[in-house]
Amino acid sequence: MRNTGQDGRLGTTPPVPGRPTTFFLGLLGLCALLFALVTWQVAADGPLRDADERLGPWITGSRLPDGAAEFLADLGGVSLAVPVLAVAIAYAAWRGHRAGTYRWWLAPLVAAVAMAAVPALVIPLKELFDRTGPPGMDGSGYYPSGHTATAMVAYGGAALLLLPYLRGTYARRELVIACALLNFGVGLGLVRRGYHWPLDVVASWCLFGIVLQVMVLVVARYGHRATEEDTRYGHRAT
Repeated sequence: MRNTGQDGRLGTTPPVPGRPTTFFLGLLGLCALLFALVTWQVAADGPLRDADERLGPWITGSRLPDGAAEFLADLGGVSLAVPVLAVAIAYAAWRGHRAGTYRWWLAPLVAAVAMAAVPALVIPLKELFDRTGPPGMDGSGYYPSGHTATAMVAYGGAALLLLPYLRGTYARRELVIACALLNFGVGLGLVRRGYHWPLDVVASWCLFGIVLQVMVLVVARYGHRATEEDTRYGHRAT
């Protein structure tokens, strides 16, 4: 029988030992590769950057209403996104502590650290690459997008914290889809309003996709008790 929401776990644990590690490490590697490719193209003024700067004005001229685009972009702001994560952290900590979950504090703590990583990573990268903004935006330092990064960690982290407390595959799937659509909407709003180039957004999706996957792996590794079955199969939940 398949277990759901094991102590310290984020989501459903597949029945095959080792599979979560392989999947997440592969996804982490893909995000890292894409981030490296995008960053190289932006830094070297490569053909991908040229295509990016042609695509940006086309999206800016799309038919998405200004009000809707502005609302979506604002969802990546600290004042809106961080409180959502804070509520999810408080709820997950309360539920875990109430249930006596092993290391109930680990997932909320890792989520908080992931959010703290946003300015710690974004600000130095903005200064390093010093990319100019789209037409009409002053100054430089637009790569990668801070609003996209904030939304990625806040909404993605909240979804990961809440997944173990949802009953049924349907509810879990709908939460993941909603989180993905929300983050896509934030990125679209930022580009549509001319606040960022598309690659600024894509880079933040990749970089902080890595951060979220590290969050999952850390909680899976250190957030559950070792069992006799784990030892027998060599499954360390790493």
